[in-house]
Amino acid sequence: MKETNIYETDELVSQYCDFQYGDEYFGVMNFAKACAQKAIEYSKSTRQKRALDLGCATGRASFELARSFDHVDGIDYSQAFIDAAAELQKNGRIGYAQNDEGAIKKRKKVSINDSGFWEAGSKVHFSQGDACALVPEFTQYDLIMATNLIDRLYQPQLFLKNIHERINEKGILVLTSPYTWKEEYTAKEFWVGGYVDENGREVSTLEGLTKLLEANFELIATQNVPFVIRETARKFQHTISQMSVWKKR
Repeated sequence: MKETNIYETDELVSQYCDFQYGDEYFGVMNFAKACAQKAIEYSKSTRQKRALDLGCATGRASFELARSFDHVDGIDYSQAFIDAAAELQKNGRIGYAQNDEGAIKKRKKVSINDSGFWEAGSKVHFSQGDACALVPEFTQYDLIMATNLIDRLYQPQLFLKNIHERINEKGILVLTSPYTWKEEYTAKEFWVGGYVDENGREVSTLEGLTKLLEANFELIATQNVPFVIRETARKFQHTISQMSVWKKR
């Protein structure tokens, strides 16, 4: 039986529309908005002309970045996510089903006009793509933001070893991840951290990132960024992602 890609299901698209454009819960700021705002602040030393939002999902952070950048590319592996982002960009609104209880769902609508993205949205280009095999045109960025991405890549080391080629001198790379490494997404041999090495030493993901990036980047900051994903009216995911900020040498 063919395995279903959860990132192409209507249920997950709806969940991410709600996550990125819906209500905030338990006093936790909208994650896409928080990440974009922090990335904008950290990249103030750059020209802030071109930005790349990898793992953009339904596009909220891409629209946020476009408030400050002249051009933003939003890329996600899921075509369904990109279709939702493109619909928002084209029509200014999108409808989705919010899980409530069991088979009971609520119809919800969100509008980018409500968040003031209509003008900024014209500076965003959405496309489906593979972060481990980006096409040549995606290059010369002042900022690259990869949001909760590295622990979902099939070969994150490939991505991390090559990403410097796509960033301008003194450009900024922002990575966020809760480091939930799982073999269903990434073969254990490709984990960046979260494992015990052959000498019995525990290797953290931040240590692994540093080893892979230090030849081309300087680590300038780390901080925790929490997020809440609503699953149903009574079930929520509360997660803490670590943001690491790197400046190209």
